[in-house]
Amino acid sequence: MNNIYQNLDALSLLKVVNNEEASGAGAATNESGSGDVFGEVFANLGDHHGFYVGPIHVCDLPYILEDDGEWHFYANEETLEAGGLYKEVGHKVVRVSDGEAPALDLSITNLVMFQWIAMIICFVVFRIISRKSVLKPNKAPHGLLANAVEKMVLYIRDEVVVSNFSSRKIADSMTFYFVATFTFILVNNLVGLLPGAHTATGAIPVTAALAIVAFFVINGAAIRYSGVGHWFKHMLGGAPIFLSPIMIPIEILSLFIKPFSLTIRLFANMTAGHIVLFSLLGLLFFFGTYVLAIAIVPFSVFIYLLELLVAFIQAFVFTMLVSIYTSQSIGEVHEH
Repeated sequence: MNNIYQNLDALSLLKVVNNEEASGAGAATNESGSGDVFGEVFANLGDHHGFYVGPIHVCDLPYILEDDGEWHFYANEETLEAGGLYKEVGHKVVRVSDGEAPALDLSITNLVMFQWIAMIICFVVFRIISRKSVLKPNKAPHGLLANAVEKMVLYIRDEVVVSNFSSRKIADSMTFYFVATFTFILVNNLVGLLPGAHTATGAIPVTAALAIVAFFVINGAAIRYSGVGHWFKHMLGGAPIFLSPIMIPIEILSLFIKPFSLTIRLFANMTAGHIVLFSLLGLLFFFGTYVLAIAIVPFSVFIYLLELLVAFIQAFVFTMLVSIYTSQSIGEVHEH
């Protein structure tokens, strides 16, 4: 469960607590050592060069680095450090010589693994449902999974895409992207709520990649369906030509503000709840008493259920905003 285990080395945390208890520390000692407890909790937030499920190290993951025009491949951390060129510091790969990061790090990390898991889930589910549809084209979907996916696809098509695009033809041609985006974000959010799993959408590189794809979709759709001339005209924001020195820089800035806001919104909302849960659980170790569990555990369950709701809301919000931005970029050319 990401709210408990995300990027947390539980063994290290227990070691800190056991050391404090072994020293006969009371409340005063716990107070003096509070920085260690919360430091262990929050210092390990982030990605890992290894596949972890909770505190369990499942397997090593390869390091793929490009530096000074040369590619370097290492099977695990031991071979990385044995090579003498790089080392891992705080889950980051740096050069031994100057402590700087390599030019390009394409290593397979923990969050990459969970993204692949989400992709496999999406592929398998849609493959099974589409296979049944091909075998029985004239029969309505049956079963809980097939009906749930059908309702989701129809809702995204009718309420998110068609409702924002004036042209049904354009809406139908772009529905696949919005369904894929919503599904991928939702599955990643839900996978992060499973015991021992990690939420890939709680990392800025992942949300930034989704926003960059959205950036090209928004502007690519405008150029494709409205033309390059209309896209440049859109830079005026409907203002007179003599205001172009003011409007064009503002509109260009807005082109990048939109994906930036998409990046931060999804990242912040998927991370905030986990931080609250980490803090609540950290209080148990901080005070060294389980009496607080009477209040903390029910509240943590409430936050967890809230996180479940947020997983659906944020997938919907991201998809809806991209749909709105895309329809606005196309403009009134195709309006009836």
